[in-house]
Amino acid sequence: MLCLNGRVETQVEELPENRVRLTVQVPSHDVHHAVEHAASDLAQSAKIPGFRKGKVPRNLLVQRVGRERLMAEAVESHIGGWFWNAAARSRVRPVEQPEYDFELPASDSEDWQFTATVAVQAKPELADWKTLEVGAYEPEVPEELVERELDALRSTVAELVPVEGRPVGPDDTVIVDMVSPEGGTRRDYVVELGRGAVVDEIEQGLVGMSAGETKDIPFELADGTTQAVTVTANEIKEKVLPPLDDELARAASEFDTFVELRADIEERLREQIDEEVEAQFRSDVADALVAASKVDASGPLVETRTRELLRSLARQVEARGVQLETYLAMTGQSADDLVTRLRTEALRSVARELVLDAAADQLGIDVPDSEVEELVREQADAFGDDADEQLLRLRETGRFESLRDDLRLRKALDRIASEVKRIPRELADARESIWTPDKEKPQTEAKLWTPGS
Repeated sequence: MLCLNGRVETQVEELPENRVRLTVQVPSHDVHHAVEHAASDLAQSAKIPGFRKGKVPRNLLVQRVGRERLMAEAVESHIGGWFWNAAARSRVRPVEQPEYDFELPASDSEDWQFTATVAVQAKPELADWKTLEVGAYEPEVPEELVERELDALRSTVAELVPVEGRPVGPDDTVIVDMVSPEGGTRRDYVVELGRGAVVDEIEQGLVGMSAGETKDIPFELADGTTQAVTVTANEIKEKVLPPLDDELARAASEFDTFVELRADIEERLREQIDEEVEAQFRSDVADALVAASKVDASGPLVETRTRELLRSLARQVEARGVQLETYLAMTGQSADDLVTRLRTEALRSVARELVLDAAADQLGIDVPDSEVEELVREQADAFGDDADEQLLRLRETGRFESLRDDLRLRKALDRIASEVKRIPRELADARESIWTPDKEKPQTEAKLWTPGS
């Protein structure tokens, strides 16, 4: 099989016992870059009289270290990257480090090739998905969701009225004076509780205060130290929500009647719920196909995915100003517990990809460049980015091929989801609750990407 991906040409030969041999042709431009990089590294360590480290001319460096050593350094430092990029673009999933075979480049002005033999992930034995029965929820718009949306809309046009005879409540708006320890003062500052206008400690400290009361409220700074602010509650106000009528519709929306307003809210909620139900169904379809097929997810791909999930979680947690160690303590997990859970999620994610990739092969699904480019341009337009720059960057980093693979798996899942037998979720749950020996295993919920979710 020949894979042409941008500038890289890769030939994949399938061998017995789940092994493949990749013949990878490296463009002269990449060979030249590798040699320049190796020359720079060698120049940093070479000691040649009359020249500072890193300033040795290349021809003199070659005379001193030899052309063969320079080429060997270039190949050894870059062959791993060339192999793994070629493997990813050819949709080859190694489960071990490859064995390389090559002759050193004669020069850095010509294309060069090497071969790599490696054990790969065993291909799944796909079940016939047309026989699978997968439960699907019936989309419904709960009345409480509609009421919540209406209350939020009423809140935007609510009237604030003074409160007398009671202290501050959790949903009130309070007019306060705040004096910092350094003497800085804010007069008649409006704090709408529950909106995050001030730190949590101050919001919580305001609840229960009476009009005219003054108190010191301590709060924690970003560096972990504690400071106190003197707060005086000048006035307490509460929202009076308007009635659900045509006047509300005209004041808070583009509609003239409350009936139209309510119908629009219900329709928007129904569309959102439909999308969520369909995403859940697609996720369940992928899991059902994994469960029915013979698939073995293991090796470096699972470990790499585990590390990706861990890095992603750490970024999400730290973006909220919390260190990962603190998050673990708050959730009562150890580092080993977390890694074990993420590895289980990674196994599930990789298994999904393996069966969907096998299904795409079986269905003969291919994604042309034009479809990937169309997706990139749509996303670039949505975010106001330069589509041509995005496409160039994606091709240079290999992400273009990753997007192509994502679209390919999504198309496979589209086809499978349209051909399984969709049954009511209640029926599927009832069947699942019936114990059978194969269900005697731990179940772990995983929130993972599924093509099209």
